[in-house]
Amino acid sequence: MTRILVLYYSSYGHVRALARAEADGAASIPGTSVDIRRVPETVPEAVRKSANFAEDHTPVATPEDLAAYDAIIFGTPTRFGMMAGQMKQFLDQAGGLWARNALVGKVAAVFASTGSQHGGHEATLLSSHIPLMHFGMLIAGLPYTFAGQTSADGIIGGAPYGAGTIAGADGALQPTETDLAGARFQGAHVAEIAARLAVAPAAREVA
Repeated sequence: MTRILVLYYSSYGHVRALARAEADGAASIPGTSVDIRRVPETVPEAVRKSANFAEDHTPVATPEDLAAYDAIIFGTPTRFGMMAGQMKQFLDQAGGLWARNALVGKVAAVFASTGSQHGGHEATLLSSHIPLMHFGMLIAGLPYTFAGQTSADGIIGGAPYGAGTIAGADGALQPTETDLAGARFQGAHVAEIAARLAVAPAAREVA
């Protein structure tokens, strides 16, 4: 089985909705096992409640968990054009994985939620690739074979760099069907690549 992890942080549920779509897409590829996990919250509970953060009972991951997977799909909201601090703190704790090259050659992808169309959507996706490349991971985006990302019929998230959604300044917008379809497409895309890479070492051994 090819093992895929969808790892995310979500404040109001937009990224969580995309994470589930990513997982559905990955699971559609035969021979794929998918887990969904979230990174730990760093905001105090009182602040979460006052800001009306969404409840989330998804199991929490640890950095060490990442080594067990063939591919990891990361989801984050945008914070001033970059990944959320919760995700950054989680990755900052993965130095042990970096030191022993535990993630080298694994597939990585990123999806994001942003408050506005010009609020750093693509910047978040692109800048999130940087630490993943330091880990030696192979980046998969959202190819234009997913034609939905070229639609001009409404407010559409996502880019060639990853799937996404636009939540609106007050978070009132929910992922559109196009956004969710893009996430499912990216999940399947990552799973297909990971499966091909997993076959390569076995083929070399047989040869």
